[in-house]
Amino acid sequence: MSYTKPLPTPNKEDAPFWQAAREGKFVLPNCPDCGNIWFPPYLYCPRCLSPKRVFKEASGRAEVWGFIEMAQPYVKSFAPELPYIVALVQLEEGPIMFTNLVGIKNDEVKVGLKLQVCFDPVKDDFTLIKFKRRE
Repeated sequence: MSYTKPLPTPNKEDAPFWQAAREGKFVLPNCPDCGNIWFPPYLYCPRCLSPKRVFKEASGRAEVWGFIEMAQPYVKSFAPELPYIVALVQLEEGPIMFTNLVGIKNDEVKVGLKLQVCFDPVKDDFTLIKFKRRE
């Protein structure tokens, strides 16, 4: 596949997250010591600093917490998609993450919109996490 937009470079903190995405799974780090669930997937629990994180499959359900419509290309390769939405979504498990929305017109995006995770295999070896309207 020919994909020209920038992609994350997996590292020891987030490699399990991206590997799960390639397998069509949405996982989040969980702390077995204090029960915290967080994102992004730092090596240590941000609540108690435990290094004992465990990745568990998450519900994939979220809702729009906030959003912005991009009118200028922050990165040149996104210019053909202008204007597009960058959304902050609150996951059912609690964490908030930035994402792109799929199949939703810009004027339909609103705070509280119910979403479901979806997977976008942009390269043979890389899958992005995005969100679509929950059915």
